[in-house]
Amino acid sequence: MSRSAAGSQSALREANTAKIVDAVKRFGGLTQVELAEATALSAATISAIVKELSQTGLIETRPTSRSGRRAVLVTMARRSGLVIAAHVTARAIRVRIADTGQEILEERRLPLPPDHPMDTVLDRTAVLIFEMLQMIGSEPDELLGVCLAIPAPIDPVTGMITFSGLMPGWDDAAIAPTLAQRLGCPVIVENDANMAALAEATLGASRGVPDSITVVASDGAGAGIVIDSRLHRGADGTAGEIGHIQVDPQGQICRCGLRGCLDTVVGANALLAPLRSHYGNLTFRDVVSQAAAGDQGCRRVVADAGSTIGRVVAGLAQGLGTGLIVVGGELAQAGDAFFDAFSTAVREHVNTGRHREMAIAQSTLPPDSVLAGALVEIIQTTDVLQRFEERS
Repeated sequence: MSRSAAGSQSALREANTAKIVDAVKRFGGLTQVELAEATALSAATISAIVKELSQTGLIETRPTSRSGRRAVLVTMARRSGLVIAAHVTARAIRVRIADTGQEILEERRLPLPPDHPMDTVLDRTAVLIFEMLQMIGSEPDELLGVCLAIPAPIDPVTGMITFSGLMPGWDDAAIAPTLAQRLGCPVIVENDANMAALAEATLGASRGVPDSITVVASDGAGAGIVIDSRLHRGADGTAGEIGHIQVDPQGQICRCGLRGCLDTVVGANALLAPLRSHYGNLTFRDVVSQAAAGDQGCRRVVADAGSTIGRVVAGLAQGLGTGLIVVGGELAQAGDAFFDAFSTAVREHVNTGRHREMAIAQSTLPPDSVLAGALVEIIQTTDVLQRFEERS
């Protein structure tokens, strides 16, 4: 065989190996038949490369069944490294450690003080991660990367928060490099609604749908957009930032500096304010749980929020021409009180033509879908094969 032919064969095998690893990373585990469908490679090629990768320890295989037939399940091996997803909210930070096969190894939640400064949060996050690694008997050098999801738009070029004022103390800060220095591994920062959309597109209700919107209704409202099966962030990372669309020109001043933004109308404080005179010191979670249980006052404020968010999302869906809207987040846990009002508002304010009705679905994922999406993101963006070879 000539050198050029040998080189071509080697390059082809490397490319095929990368296809297989990428497919397993994306879906967390596939049978060899499913791998052949996902990569368009022959069964013989799949079998040979899987055997080779299994011998190196990068992937693992184990018996399973599909439709009553025996099959071989291919997953990433834990020794190929660990990944971390972290989600900062208004009230807490949650951290999840998993292997590259998306098997969750440990998860913790840590309450945060109001208006938590960045340095405090990142310090606590680093300490928590090291504690969790000790709990599962792992070392920091096993970390391949971390995805930190936050409730703010992230400029894809600078990695900084696009709008000032959304997270006091975080503006103009190099978030990813600061946390990476503490942990000694790569860190990426993402918008939390985008991570929820990625989770739905990969694991949830919009899987297999090329164009969709995922709405996250929690302390505030956000949306993640998928176009042509890829996350659409926009030039400055603000695509889907519906929480700062004006809905009341005479409304309250928002933390972003504008007046009457959606978040000032449907955020946690706005929902709690009309209830306090009769209900006392309710929490946001109390409102959601009592609305789900049938309390009429809580159902009213939740339904009003659903209608308002629905009108805004209708405009977004109309402009993008998306075929599916997925609804998730803590507020959506109120059930029909939220979902029915939201769906009615969307359908009243969007025109899809005579031959199609807007599809609206409730999220089928747990409320922590942001963490699931962050895991998918860090696994997909990490060159596991290269990092494994470097550590071997």
